[in-house]
Amino acid sequence: MTQTEIIYGERFGKQGELRVGCSATIFDKQREKILLTRRTDNGRWCLPGGRMESGESAAEACEREVWEETGLKVQVTRLIGVYSDPDQLVIYPDGNKVFFVILGFEAEVIGGVLGLSDETTDVGYFSLAEMESMPIHGKHKSRVEDALIESREALIK
Repeated sequence: MTQTEIIYGERFGKQGELRVGCSATIFDKQREKILLTRRTDNGRWCLPGGRMESGESAAEACEREVWEETGLKVQVTRLIGVYSDPDQLVIYPDGNKVFFVILGFEAEVIGGVLGLSDETTDVGYFSLAEMESMPIHGKHKSRVEDALIESREALIK
């Protein structure tokens, strides 16, 4: 395997190592479009984010991941949802299998300059309609839809 794959099947998540991750929904100034990055490992578009590291808070993990992937300094403003699909398994090119629990946050840009990293090949702001024709990583589009609801209470999925 040469790229990260996501596979689905009944309780496939049991095959993976449990990891906590985060993703950031970052709106443009008009709150019409959302920042997506194009992944180096599989060419799919996704919300910026990644794995939480020991010794950091969930908000710090999200803010660090956005910085590493986009060059933007952000501040987490709300928890959108907690995502843990027991039927989903992420398989990395090195053979590692992971079952993720993802904390989906909304974040606002407070500094930095939008750019690329070794994890991204492209970045941009896109509307939900534009995302319909884009290759989206996993269930990131549904996280965008959840962010657009603008609920005061976090969703648990």
